[in-house]
Parts: sequence; C-alpha cells; structure tokens
Amino acid sequence: MGVLNVTPDSFSDGGQFQHCDKAVERAMQMLADGATILDIGGESTRPGAADVDEQDEINRVVPVIEAIREQSDCWISIDTSKAAVMRAAVNAGANLINDVRALQAPGALEAAADLQVPVCIMHMQGQPRTMQAAPDYQDVVGEVKTFLAARIDACTEAGIHRQNIILDPGFGFGKTLAHNYQLLADLDAFHDFGLPVLAGMSRKSMIYKMLDKTPQDILGGSLACATLAAAKGAQIIRVHDVKETADALKVVAMTACVKNELGEEK
Repeated sequence: MGVLNVTPDSFSDGGQFQHCDKAVERAMQMLADGATILDIGGESTRPGAADVDEQDEINRVVPVIEAIREQSDCWISIDTSKAAVMRAAVNAGANLINDVRALQAPGALEAAADLQVPVCIMHMQGQPRTMQAAPDYQDVVGEVKTFLAARIDACTEAGIHRQNIILDPGFGFGKTLAHNYQLLADLDAFHDFGLPVLAGMSRKSMIYKMLDKTPQDILGGSLACATLAAAKGAQIIRVHDVKETADALKVVAMTACVKNELGEEK
C-alpha cells in the first residue's frame, strides 16, 4: 500500500502532493514501482496537526481519486474518519476505507455499512492531537486485541461483513517506542482473528527517534520493519518508499515459498 498524502502538513511528505497533477504523477509512479493499493489522505493525523473541515478534505481527495481512477483500475483506499468523506471518496471510485479511529466518529460506522466496501479498523489510544502525551498499557498486545475484537463486533452488528474487515494495530498511534516494538515482535498474535492485518511503520517516530534521524533519512529502518511485519504474516504493508519495499517483500515471499516447498518434499 503506497501512501499518498494530499495535505500541507503530513509528517513525512506534507505539501509535496497537494496539487492534483503532482498527486496523480506520484500515484502512477508508486503503481509502476509495485504498489497494488494507493492510500489517499486529506488530513494529517500526526500529533498536533490542525483539524480539517470535511468539505476541505473532500475537495482535497475527490479530484485525486477521480483522476487516478481515469488512469488505473488499482485499489484506492481513502484514509479518513469522516462519514461524509467516506461517502464522497467511494462514490468517486475508492474501494477501501482506512480509518485510524476504527469507525467511531459520528456516522462513520453507518456510512461504511451502507457503502459495503472493505474497511481497515485501527487501534489508537487517545486522539491524534494528544495521543503521544503519555501512552500507558498494562499489556499492549492484549489491550489492542481486546479493542479490535470489540470493533469487529460493532462492525458486524452494523451490517459490515466480517470478511470485509482488515485489522491495524496502530503503530505510532498512542504508543511509546517500547509499545511499538512489542507489537511488532508479537504481530503474528493478530492472526488469531482470521482477518487480514495491515502494518504501517514507514518513516514513523518508532524508527527515526530510535535511530536519531529524520523521517526522510530512515529507509533502512523502514525496510527492516516492513520485512519483519511481512515475515510475521502481515498481508498489507503501508509504505512511502514503494520500490525499495517491494524488492524487500519479494525476498520475504521467495523465502516463504522455498520453505514451503522444502516442507512438502519432507
């Protein structure tokens, strides 16, 4: 999943792809580099970012989705928590709703159920503006799983088909450095639900703070996290550096393939 932020203030690429033509050019490059899903976001969820009016968010994302759809039949994901934006984006051609608030905002659950497209529900402790103030858990993996189990139930009760649900443990969203790496170490525990798992660690603070570098200067760390997540069975890897990550994931896939073949021979 290639990240395409059409925002002025996202933590890694804010302002680079605000204009529709630049955004579409970037989208086509990511597809050529190996992305199979494009995740379009019109509001930054970094700590301290300003709120965006729903109409402004629609105005940012819909023209980009429509323009990409004219050129490609790839999967397009809308990264939003707002019901109105979900509806506008899916009507414009988006295939997937990716919500950091796990469909808890007013009207979001109902909108997703009406639209009947796959949804990715993410765990977050707190809210984006303040989530990193003082994250606290007794058992981060267990508590994240409990939250996701409750949201799966809420989704299915609202009329969303279980097979349309994707899970995201929410790396960097209300977690300390230790919490993030505990989630990564135990990522395979989330397969207990029997649902696809999305892992998004690309250029996040769990990497650049540990390495004492900038988000733009941690390609090696992002690739390491993507590789570990894929080796632990994550089906969707959300990244900024598509070409390099696609190469790394081919190595992971080849290793798994050879291991399976050797196991069959035995």
